[in-house]
Amino acid sequence: MSESVHIVLDETAMAAAGQGNILASRLIHRAHAEADWFLYAPACVLVEADRARPGTAEHLAAMPGITVLDLDLPAALAVARQETWAAAHAQYVAQPTPERPDGAIVATTAPKRWDGQAVRVLDLTP
Repeated sequence: MSESVHIVLDETAMAAAGQGNILASRLIHRAHAEADWFLYAPACVLVEADRARPGTAEHLAAMPGITVLDLDLPAALAVARQETWAAAHAQYVAQPTPERPDGAIVATTAPKRWDGQAVRVLDLTP
């Protein structure tokens, strides 16, 4: 396992960050303050979070330490096979890549929704 920490926010984690969830706030702070912590906001997840709570996408995208990931062709193909774009994009980003050999952890306040999925989950429920 590499020493870097890679975390993907799902739309519930994004909403929680906007509502003052202390655990989400700590993730954002660490991603900004520590060189080996990376926090990702997939574009499809930002859209879904913004639909649920307008202004969320713009707020998170402006934060230092959060990397917005575009929907490139491989991600679009993965998303096209799934029921919801937000969950599919988050799951796609969490998979191992050369930049993230161990993959990434999905941060969420709804951990049950990830049951049976091939991702590691970080429960942000206070």
